[in-house]
Amino acid sequence: MLGKLSMKSLPSLILALLMGPTLVGCASQMVTQDVEEFVYPKAPDAPRFYWQKMLLGSQSVEHETEESRIQRFITGTTAESRGLSKPFGIAVHRGRIFVSDPPARDVLMFDPHQYRFKSLSADPNVTLMKPFGLEVADDGTLYVLDQTLKDIKVFNREGNWLRTLSLDAPLEMPTDLALSPDGRSVFVSETGKVDNQNHVIYRFDATSGELLDTLGSRGKGEMEFNFPKGIDIDEDNKLYVVDSGNFRVQVIDLEARTLVHTFGQVGRTFGSFSRPKDIAVDGEGRIYVTDAAFGNVQIFNQQGQLLMFIGERGGELRPGVFMLNSGIDVDEDGRILMADQFFRKVDIFRPVAVAEDQGFLGERLPISDDEYRALKQKLDSDD
Repeated sequence: MLGKLSMKSLPSLILALLMGPTLVGCASQMVTQDVEEFVYPKAPDAPRFYWQKMLLGSQSVEHETEESRIQRFITGTTAESRGLSKPFGIAVHRGRIFVSDPPARDVLMFDPHQYRFKSLSADPNVTLMKPFGLEVADDGTLYVLDQTLKDIKVFNREGNWLRTLSLDAPLEMPTDLALSPDGRSVFVSETGKVDNQNHVIYRFDATSGELLDTLGSRGKGEMEFNFPKGIDIDEDNKLYVVDSGNFRVQVIDLEARTLVHTFGQVGRTFGSFSRPKDIAVDGEGRIYVTDAAFGNVQIFNQQGQLLMFIGERGGELRPGVFMLNSGIDVDEDGRILMADQFFRKVDIFRPVAVAEDQGFLGERLPISDDEYRALKQKLDSDD
């Protein structure tokens, strides 16, 4: 049979032999999965979110051409992929996902629609030692907090370095950052240490890094903190703080410098916290808090009432299962992105009101090799 095939048809045959068993295996695996495992909440409650996608590394977004697949088949090599080491923070802007990876001393950029993956530390002007919190402005400008260097690196939407902010404050363990709605101030949570009182929120000038204000002190009272970690700011200039050592979230009016309210307490029941890590607020005012002990994200309304949760703790790499979940962000369409340090992944969940192919992170049809080459040529010329 091979003798009757032309050389032109040979690559297609090789590709079919290469991909056939893999595709069959993947298909059978998906068929045997219980579809309810990917719906939140589970029946009989009405579904609110679906699990959509998992990012494990560069291969999760990059396109591999037929020529490269054939080359791998002939040489017996495997596809090169840059994976995640221990992802911590997430920031997303119009379909572009940034993930901090402290052990790798890097921030990685994923763009599923443009089939792009980029290491921000590849720039010779950039030194990252322990990138933690990430924040992205409305125009796509990315701010990266470095816990070791105690500075903030600023990148444009393409992941190109713009400047570095030296922070004028006695930082010891800065963990997260958030931008004010006008973009003029950047807030940093200082988690502090067990034996000191430096458990505060600093406000810096977003252009110069000058210290403008300090919020709070160590304690259990109003606007006092015990190991503050994740922070976020909504459009109404309210600051949300994961006050992890007090097992609560504090909501602060930044204009009045007053406490709006707190919610949460230590416990193992829904609505309580055990190891709260990060926080995000969406455009509708819903509050998302990750908890590494529960392996989930709990979603609250503005009054601090629990609406639902997504995810569960487990020891197997599967959709919606987490062992050491950390950073979280919500995109413009309401999709939730959550990182897990143990499984080295980012899971993406979409709300039921958004179709699988809708929005900035909507699934696209497979791209042809010619379309990919044209897209890559355009992106390279833009750079």
